[in-house]
Amino acid sequence: MTEHSLHSSYREKLIEHLLVGELLKLSWKNKDFSLEISKPEVDRSGYDIIAEANGIIRHIQLKATFTGSATASHKIHISLAKKPSGCVVLIYFDNDTLELGPFYYFGAGPGQPLPSLEGLKTAKHTKGDAAGIKLERPNIRILNKGNFVKLKTINELYSQLFGNV
Repeated sequence: MTEHSLHSSYREKLIEHLLVGELLKLSWKNKDFSLEISKPEVDRSGYDIIAEANGIIRHIQLKATFTGSATASHKIHISLAKKPSGCVVLIYFDNDTLELGPFYYFGAGPGQPLPSLEGLKTAKHTKGDAAGIKLERPNIRILNKGNFVKLKTINELYSQLFGNV
């Protein structure tokens, strides 16, 4: 096992902070100074951060995976669709340097709701019940990597989230 699997929750928080830092840095460099970041007190609606800039509020579910990973799908909570401008950002990072990018985006344009989740496969629990049956998780859907739009830079991601600055 590597440190990435042994300390995955630590790594997840680190990647989140690095992303937020890059977004804030871009807001600063563009002399926009409007980006605000908030965190939900309770994790029950599928988003990890709330970001607001240029009058656009984004409820963002974050996913992270290392460059070269074979992971082809990600689980998302259906409640994200109830949030204004809900979206999912998949962050690729370098295993050694932790450099971020590229980014993959699932969502609509600024101010628009999350695209329909109809037709997406319902996720199942990873562990079986007493009989070994893996029950469905009715509030979780499986999003394939092909559903995402690839964005090469943090600038492209910022524009996708909040429009051109």
